[in-house]
Amino acid sequence: MAKKKETTNKAKAVDFSKYIRWFWILFASGILAFILLFLLASWGALGEMPDHTRLENPETNLATEIISSDGKTLGKFYFNDNRTPVGYENLPKHLVDALIATEDIRFYDHSGIDGRGTLRAIFKAGTGGGASTISQQLAKQLFTDQVSKNRIERALQKVREWIIAIRLERQYTKEEIIAQYFNIYDFGNNGDGIRSASRIYFGKEPQDLDLKESAMLVGMFKNSSLYNPRRNPVGVKNRRNVVLAQLHKYEFISEEVKDSLQATELDLNYTPESHREGIATYFREYLRSFMKDWANDKKNRKPDGSKYDLYRDGLKVFTTIDSRMQTHAEKAVELHMPRLQAEFDNQNTPKRNPTAPFLELDKSEIDKLLRDGMRRGERWRILKKQGKSDKEIEASFYEPLEMTVFKWIDGKPGEVDTIMKPIDSMRYYKSFLRPGMMSMDPQTGHVKAWVGGMDYRHFKYDMVKQGKRQVGSTFKPFVYATAIDQLQISPCDSFPRSPITIEAEKYGNPEPWTVENDNGNYSGVQTLKDALATSTNTVTARLMNEIGPQPVVEMAKKLGVEQEILPVPAIALGTPDISVYEMVAAYSTFANKGVYNRPVMVTRIEDKNGTVLYQFTPESKDVLSEEVAYVTVNLMEGVTQGGSGTRLRTKGYDKWRAEYREIITGYPYEFSNPIAGKTGTTQNHSDGWFMGMVPNLVTGVWVGAEDRAAHFKTITYGQGASMALPIWGLYMKACYADESLNVSKDEFEKPSELSINVDCSVVSKNDQPEDTDLEDDIEDFSDF
Repeated sequence: MAKKKETTNKAKAVDFSKYIRWFWILFASGILAFILLFLLASWGALGEMPDHTRLENPETNLATEIISSDGKTLGKFYFNDNRTPVGYENLPKHLVDALIATEDIRFYDHSGIDGRGTLRAIFKAGTGGGASTISQQLAKQLFTDQVSKNRIERALQKVREWIIAIRLERQYTKEEIIAQYFNIYDFGNNGDGIRSASRIYFGKEPQDLDLKESAMLVGMFKNSSLYNPRRNPVGVKNRRNVVLAQLHKYEFISEEVKDSLQATELDLNYTPESHREGIATYFREYLRSFMKDWANDKKNRKPDGSKYDLYRDGLKVFTTIDSRMQTHAEKAVELHMPRLQAEFDNQNTPKRNPTAPFLELDKSEIDKLLRDGMRRGERWRILKKQGKSDKEIEASFYEPLEMTVFKWIDGKPGEVDTIMKPIDSMRYYKSFLRPGMMSMDPQTGHVKAWVGGMDYRHFKYDMVKQGKRQVGSTFKPFVYATAIDQLQISPCDSFPRSPITIEAEKYGNPEPWTVENDNGNYSGVQTLKDALATSTNTVTARLMNEIGPQPVVEMAKKLGVEQEILPVPAIALGTPDISVYEMVAAYSTFANKGVYNRPVMVTRIEDKNGTVLYQFTPESKDVLSEEVAYVTVNLMEGVTQGGSGTRLRTKGYDKWRAEYREIITGYPYEFSNPIAGKTGTTQNHSDGWFMGMVPNLVTGVWVGAEDRAAHFKTITYGQGASMALPIWGLYMKACYADESLNVSKDEFEKPSELSINVDCSVVSKNDQPEDTDLEDDIEDFSDF
């Protein structure tokens, strides 16, 4: 009996050892399979794996950044990824702490895989929190698919993420991994990467984020689509508070700080970054064309011979635009244009003007104008591309549609949803007065501000460089400068106001040209200084008759005017169509002692690594002697001392209501420093100009409608002094208030040798103008 029991125990012992053997076989097989799985994954058998080169240079689309002269980001060029990377040193500590506390508290202790977190996730089936480290999440963002179809695929993807995470840990420091993770994540609303996200949601750079803002952005890592602060502010606040709780849990912040911040609102400062929004939109569109031309030039190729991609290669474009001056310029437009538009609309009600917004046009002329507009428009181009016939396209303009249109709302650019026929929307948009404005440092050629319109979303045509309009009396300084250069005449020399007829046959015009003065005053004589100040046409015509039109055309060309100008006497009164861009460059030559500087908008271009790809080369040339330039400037100073620009000196009028002064900040201007300038008004009051200069800043402003047939009925509002000069005045007041800009209040520098007399203090009373109509202008303008 005992022997039988002993045999049974031995049998049991043998059977147990067999199980142990199989256990170790299976365990070893599992380890080998696990190792084989990792090897296969690392060899790429489970899907493409990044090599050393890709790990060193991950493929991410980087937006091209446009940087102002004062170091601010004006905007970006991108297709889908609005991404501009920042270094770890530009991330605030509390932002990094929030990420560590929320996503990977043992980040600094592991080498890519958190073993404890992984085991916890396995044994708790994911209910105890995720196991992905920051390194794994970065690997997923950079190198693996974002969504897997099933659990097996997800498991295999997880293996790839582990391997890539380990490689990333070997390739980069912990700080570099954190920076990459912040830079790669899509925070929604074009917030690709932490820099775009902080600018879009809070209007600031990452290093300027406060603790609760950092907590909100880190909270979005869980799911930026779900936790979108614009669509789900309550959920985002709750998620932010979870991040703050994690910071307290791991003793990054005190309980008091946590409680106080959890009670606050999100306090967003939503600042969208798109091609149609932000500041300097018209300049940025010009810059896009500039950059495309630069990239297409074979001299500007990558080392491998390929072209730079404006939307993906992360270029940095350093511009001359000053963000402060650009903001002042746009604000000046925003202050003046709605008031001017309100008066224009008041004068063009259907009762007062049945053909509104057009004047002097009959129905057939208006119909032709609108039909021509149809064929030039985007709607016609799109429908034509779809194969529609001309008759079908034209008919579509008379079918009511839902649309969003521009409107001044409480003095600011806005939009309203409406139902309107496209043909009616065309007439509606043609009723708007539009501005064009450019400001430039004459000594360097650097363009400081560029306002091509009042709202790029609805008025895309740039009135700085694309638009060319009649310049009116702003052309007269070119005539005066040519006459001074050729005849050595003085601003104090007198000429009769009497009418003059020029026999123009030799200029290709069979009819003689008789010149009249707008104010009908032909008595007595005027000094050149007074004649330019009051825009006396007959005096300018006399100068033209003395020197001939060809030298004036040549002078305009040397001053930078690119347009072809017919050499006929009538150009003396400003018949040529010229852009604001050309006019500012030309006037800058006078302020720069006769030296023309080609306008500069881009100073350099760098690639994403900071390598300089382009450095601008100044282009300048001597056009006038320093003496002639100074005398011309002295003449134009008379415009603001006793002519149409005198209102820049005013201290206000009794008729102006106190509440009106509060509404229009900056009126009146009360400038006391030297200012040279010239107003311009074209035929039928279609265009209003003001060119204004101080020693280190020249600014040109144009205002008018898209079509010349839309204009003010009288000169009261339809003159440069009413349409354009106020924008210049408001802009300059803001620039002077900002002392960091160092805009000059000094006198224009006088040449050491000046042979032409500019001191007209001894001119007799009989030589002075009898009536400049200035008081009438002031009274008319006082209700505006």
